[in-house]
Amino acid sequence: MRSFRMLAVAAVAIGAFTLSACAGGTTEPAAGAAEEDGLSVDTVRIGYFPNVTHAPAIIGLADGQFQSSFGDDVTIETATFNSGTEEIEALFAGGIDIGFIGPSPTVTGWQKSNGQALHVIAGAAANGAALVVREGIDTPADLEGMTIATPSLGNTQDVAARHWLKEEGFSTDTEGGGDVQIQPQDNATALTALQIGDIDGAWVPEPWATRMVEEAGAHVLVNEPDLWEGGQFVTTNVIVRTQFLQEHPDAVEAFLAGLLDTIDSIEADPAAAQATVATEIGKISGSTPKADQLAKAWENVVFTADPLPATLREQAQHAIDLGLLEETDLDGLYVLDPLNALLKERGENTVDDE
Repeated sequence: MRSFRMLAVAAVAIGAFTLSACAGGTTEPAAGAAEEDGLSVDTVRIGYFPNVTHAPAIIGLADGQFQSSFGDDVTIETATFNSGTEEIEALFAGGIDIGFIGPSPTVTGWQKSNGQALHVIAGAAANGAALVVREGIDTPADLEGMTIATPSLGNTQDVAARHWLKEEGFSTDTEGGGDVQIQPQDNATALTALQIGDIDGAWVPEPWATRMVEEAGAHVLVNEPDLWEGGQFVTTNVIVRTQFLQEHPDAVEAFLAGLLDTIDSIEADPAAAQATVATEIGKISGSTPKADQLAKAWENVVFTADPLPATLREQAQHAIDLGLLEETDLDGLYVLDPLNALLKERGENTVDDE
């Protein structure tokens, strides 16, 4: 497996990639693509974040489930990202074939490509996000005039924060004004800012929510799963470049088999899974999560191949209502037949695209 760290992607003109190469939405293989022996591709490029909510990517790559599923003749190249915007740009430019990513950038990428650049083929993680605040903030009313951080403008947690604040009667804007000021910043910066008192709280994914509680003396004001019917919402799903899906459906199936094997391994041995994630995040970021913090954060995340489409659609509507996203038709976003075929073979429940 070859890996390269992509923490900053060269600017890519979103309209510059060739839509004609991935138009139409069909998932039939290109003529002559399938080979009798092995897969129809020799290299697969996978993108992900060094986050707990991307653990299936981290573990499946590090422990070899994906390589085993692809076979020895396929080279896996990896890229890590700090934002969904970077990952979507890389996918548009053909820099990655498959990516682990949050729902908001998924929808943005779908919209900007007119529904032609990508599809969701599976889920990876649910839940694992919260609003944590400093001492002295105990109710939503206490947030009046306060400043909270989110990972980036329009990202999944940013939309969640703005929507919840609106429901609570607070105004926000994209310039950091309003009744509650929102200052998008990367999670490591937000942790430091909370420690020194530059912000009053943050709506962040794991392990950052747990780290802020442990290292900045914060406490949870809103556990996001409590806001969702059924107590689950998609945090990380898996997208594929449409052209790759069309030309290499066998490779997509092999990837999905590796993903299911990885999720099974996480369920079978959470301690080993956590150890792998800690080691790999340390290699990528230079900062290894503490074992006790990682264990606490782990309890807040559900690892599942179900992409929970209804929750993505609801999140997209929240972004539209906030003026962060234009109205967009999500029909065709999900291609779940390959995943469901594998789930049926394993005697597991299939997933819905609604």
